[in-house]
Amino acid sequence: AWGLLAKMEASRVELNTITYNATVSACEKGGEWTKALELLGKMSAGRVESDTITYNAALSACEKGGQVDLALSCFCACAALLPALAR
Repeated sequence: AWGLLAKMEASRVELNTITYNATVSACEKGGEWTKALELLGKMSAGRVESDTITYNAALSACEKGGQVDLALSCFCACAALLPALAR
């Protein structure tokens, strides 16, 4: 999924919340918690809106990777955005 996302970027395909969510979810399923968090950063830098699906997959990736502190940080970031995510 990471490679496909890179190919899409190289081809100048516009990446959106759905494409990022699919990739974050694939990272979660593959145990790639570092890449899942990297994608969160790329979304923010690229001004792509994250949503509850994004954060749920990132939280799960951290949890599966034994990164409890990072999962808590991610949860706190998500909780701070709850009013915006409820739209």
